[in-house]
Amino acid sequence: MKIKRVAIVGGGTAGWLAANHLGVELSRDPEIEITLIESKDIPIIGVGEGTVPQIKATLKRFGIAEIDLLSTCDATFKQGIKFARWMDAEKYGSDHFYYHPFSSPFPSGFDVTHYWLNNRDSFEYSMLSEIYSVAEMNRCPKQKSSPPYMGLVDYAYHFNALKFAELLAKNARERFAVKHLVETISQVLLHTDGSIKGFVYASGCEQEFDFFIDCTGFSSLLIGDTLGVPFLDKSSQILTDTALAIQEPVAESDEILPYTLATAHKAGWIWDIPLTQRRGVGFVYSSRHMTEAEAVGSFSDYLGRDLQNTQLRKIPMKIGYREFFWKKNCAALGLAQGFVEPLEATSILVTDFAALLLARNFPKTADDISVVSAHCNKAVSYTWERVIDFVQLHYCISDRRDSPFWIDSTTNPVMSDVLRERLALWKIGVPKKTDFFSSFDIFGVENHLFVLYGMDYPTRPGALGVNEASRSAELVRITQEKSLQMSQSLMPHRAWLTELKKALENR
Repeated sequence: MKIKRVAIVGGGTAGWLAANHLGVELSRDPEIEITLIESKDIPIIGVGEGTVPQIKATLKRFGIAEIDLLSTCDATFKQGIKFARWMDAEKYGSDHFYYHPFSSPFPSGFDVTHYWLNNRDSFEYSMLSEIYSVAEMNRCPKQKSSPPYMGLVDYAYHFNALKFAELLAKNARERFAVKHLVETISQVLLHTDGSIKGFVYASGCEQEFDFFIDCTGFSSLLIGDTLGVPFLDKSSQILTDTALAIQEPVAESDEILPYTLATAHKAGWIWDIPLTQRRGVGFVYSSRHMTEAEAVGSFSDYLGRDLQNTQLRKIPMKIGYREFFWKKNCAALGLAQGFVEPLEATSILVTDFAALLLARNFPKTADDISVVSAHCNKAVSYTWERVIDFVQLHYCISDRRDSPFWIDSTTNPVMSDVLRERLALWKIGVPKKTDFFSSFDIFGVENHLFVLYGMDYPTRPGALGVNEASRSAELVRITQEKSLQMSQSLMPHRAWLTELKKALENR
């Protein structure tokens, strides 16, 4: 049987990313009809507001103009993540920070990590990135003349998640003829073989489809509740399980940081995401190590005002993923598939990756499902495991021991065999591309280098030849000079966005 009718259940970023990815791949077949179903009674979580540079390729693939994103989604530019207070304050100082920038630490393609290990007290590892001074000076990564999706340094975006979903929805409907149905599902209908047949809606109507994509968030209506795919709990590896979120207004004169600020505290960390009209701020913590009252008090200290009687949004976080992302004629994306706390903007990244994988392997007939789903399940499970490893890396290599949370996170932590083996290997030698066996390692060697050595991981320095030392020193000098020059020539982040807004108003 040919698959013709596709139902995406749930909107938000996950649902509309799926709609666009499928639209790109399936629109050439006029027999295929894609319908996105969402309920007006179920709110969208809408806190995934940070991205990585891969999102630019995705938006271009969808045919969405960068100017539309910037003008409709309160978007700002993100050059990376600035990690503050993740190390022992007595040893490194209370103002210690490091960057995980969207760039390479290999100037001119040359790995200078051995040089840094032999001179680690001379400069921060993230100074090997051209982004360093540009970010520190709050500069925009683009010039006025920069082409769409290009800048002097690489970047991603921060944006209003609800407005981003609306932009994706408009594109899917207009460009790919995706149907949008507002209905609440009251019953899921099954075939005799256990696959999904269709729905009964609260309105009393029934509708059947051939393939289903579960984007119903943590409720996981289809892949979890209906098909019974187990949830693999990873809370023993990542201890944070709760977030308190708030939106903070900003003045038009306030500077806009060109990065996500991630500030550690005694039981987790705080995200601080700048948009043009507000900041999205979230207090992530482990409820086993901090009470909600303590969290509100610590959050109040961070924001400089009492949040006791404020409408904070509390978000319980289920850390882990479904054993299979695809079972029978149903695949899951977004929070229905899995979740690792917001560090490193993994939610949109994994959703985008899995949606593209699904779209490019979409079965033409029901008989194809068993073959392609087995392949995709292996890929997605591997990706989740390595994403969990990468997030856990930020906690387990810290030298903070000032609270039970940090002691539990760093002293004999539960971790995967792969992460344990890699950490042992990286004490002996510098991480290499060959340490990462799969293209499904979506955080590769460069990402790991910035985190490991931003947190002063104790890799044993190797021998450094005279020629290598000389070349490395020169490349480091050139990189830092170039970074400083760009920071002096590029516009302030807020000023660039303000001029763009004025130009659009005067069109």
